[in-house]
Amino acid sequence: MGYLLLAAAITAEVGATTAMKYSDGFSRLGPSLLTFLGYLVSFALLAQTLKTVSVGTAYAIWAGVGTAAIATIGIVFLGEDMSVAKAAGIALIIIGVVVLNLGGAH
Repeated sequence: MGYLLLAAAITAEVGATTAMKYSDGFSRLGPSLLTFLGYLVSFALLAQTLKTVSVGTAYAIWAGVGTAAIATIGIVFLGEDMSVAKAAGIALIIIGVVVLNLGGAH
């Protein structure tokens, strides 16, 4: 159940960050409210996750998957460029999360 909550927390965080892009510096009410609510939901779900998943594992997955997802959304949907450095950074994030999970962050 903890990892299901974590997946929901990541989804809420990614949605909130995407909404922030459209908030125009928090000058547009709708996207600004979605940003606030998304982060509120994300942190609430992350807090519930920590009841059953270790903090190091949960945070590494939450931050790493969220960062990789936002970078991918930027490239695929928002017209951001894909550079070798960006691709390497995303790969290193994913590798880091895997290593933490395999290396005893539990």
